[in-house]
Formats: sequence, structure tokens, C-alpha cells
Amino acid sequence: MKKETKYRLLFNLVKILSHIPFRVMYMISDMLYYVVYYIVKYRRSIVRKNLTECFPEKSIDEIEKIEKKFYRFFTDILMESLKMFSISPKEMKRRMKFVNVEGIKATMKKGKSASVFMGHYGNWEWVSSLPLHLEDGMLGVQIYHELSDKLMNKLILYSRGRMGAISVEMRKTVRDISRMTSEGKVAAIGFIADQSPRKKDAHYYVNFLNHEVPALVGTEKLTKHYDFEGWYLDVKRVKRGYYEAEFVRLHENPRLLPDFELTEVYYQRLEKMIKERPELYLWTHNRFRLAR
Repeated sequence: MKKETKYRLLFNLVKILSHIPFRVMYMISDMLYYVVYYIVKYRRSIVRKNLTECFPEKSIDEIEKIEKKFYRFFTDILMESLKMFSISPKEMKRRMKFVNVEGIKATMKKGKSASVFMGHYGNWEWVSSLPLHLEDGMLGVQIYHELSDKLMNKLILYSRGRMGAISVEMRKTVRDISRMTSEGKVAAIGFIADQSPRKKDAHYYVNFLNHEVPALVGTEKLTKHYDFEGWYLDVKRVKRGYYEAEFVRLHENPRLLPDFELTEVYYQRLEKMIKERPELYLWTHNRFRLAR
């Protein structure tokens, strides 16, 4: 079967499933939780290791409660990501609200772009709906890492682009941002900056959740090089299926900051957010494998 045919079949299936009402999808999520947590035990050893190392002050009972809450949220995220294939802009705006959008729009009205530091927290997929809140001439850009599965990568790019967001593959970040700035375009550029660098690129370490971890500093370097403003996205889950994300300015002129201070402030804010609602962070990744 040709790749394009496979893609169309998969796309049509996902599209059909995405029309399932939220109420029913959350019922499916509740059932999926038991399968993922108790039967498949998807990455439970990694999740338990991450939680116990990050919160050594908590008892095993407390860790287990967070763990179960996380897996319930994890299956919700899977369902919510599926809805991205058909949800209307009106419904999306009702469920994913942005606070202080005017602040980041004011930055772009000055002719400056903004680096938005994010984490794998809350529903980061729904953040791609930001362009619905921007004005003409203002771009919503997201940096992503290409998946090895080409079909899944194509599907995800489709869902992330439905609300107007532009996806830039990580390896093409410098090229595309350079072109954007040379053309005089302004954007809010989302960087999920809490990923671990490759071992050979692990040069700068930060204190994060009881670990000394190597940090990706490329976002800070790009922010300074292109004279962008530094912002942070503080995410809250209001209730099931509803989120609120607040834009918080980290610094108006990051070039004035010492090297790595912007990265340090980002990690401090991310840690504070995680400690408030730890179940909303993505614990299934072996994020602390290069910790020292």
C-alpha cells in the first residue's frame, strides 16, 4: 500500500474518531487509564523513578497518588489531542483561554518578536490555538522535533496547524527564524525548552526538581541574538477539558542579562508550576538520565 493511501486511511479514521463528543471521550479516557496503568503498565518504572527522585520528601503513598493522577491526566491528553482534528475555533477558544494576550501583542506591535518558554505541562498541544487570539500580521510559531514515524508526524503537523500555527522543525529553526526576521515578520515563537540535550551538547547544568540537569540553552541564545523579548507560559488546568495559560514577561531585553540567567529563571518558574500540580507534567520521559 502506498504511503499516501495509508495516510489518507489513517487520517480519515482519526478524523471520524475526533468527532466523538467530549463527554464520551472522557468515558473512554477513564477506561483507557486502567488499561495503560494496570495492564500495560506503560513506562511505570520511569514515572515512579522520576517522581521519587524529584520529590524525596514525599511518602510512597503520596507518590502513588500523584502517579495515578498523572496517568488519568495522560489518557485525557491523548483524547484531547485527538479532538484537535475536528474541534471548531469557537469551541477551542472556550476551552483554551490565554491571559495577558494583550501583553504579548503589545510586544509584536513594537515590531519585536517574542520567545515563549514552555514546558511539557498541561495541554501543550492546545497552545497551538494561540493564533486565534492574535491580530493580522502576527504569527504564532511552534518549534517541534520531527517524529521518526512519518505518518504520525504528518498527522500531528495537520492538527497543530488547524488553528493557524506555523510549525518549524527544530533543525531548521535558525534558517526559518532568520528568514522571518529578514522579512520583517513578528511572531510569538513557542519553545518547549525542558527537553534534555544530547550528551555531547550537555554543557550547562541547572538545578531542577532535586537534580542537576543539562539544559538546552539554544532558546536563550536565539532570543538574545535576534533581540526577542523573553516570555513564559504559565499553564493551569481549570477543570477537565479546560485550560488557562498566562503570558508572563521574563525580560524585555534579554541581551542585558548575564549568560544563562534567562534559562535559570525559566527553570525556576517551570519547577514552581510543576510543584503546584505535579500530575500535569509529562513524567513518562527519562528526562533526568544525564543528571549529575
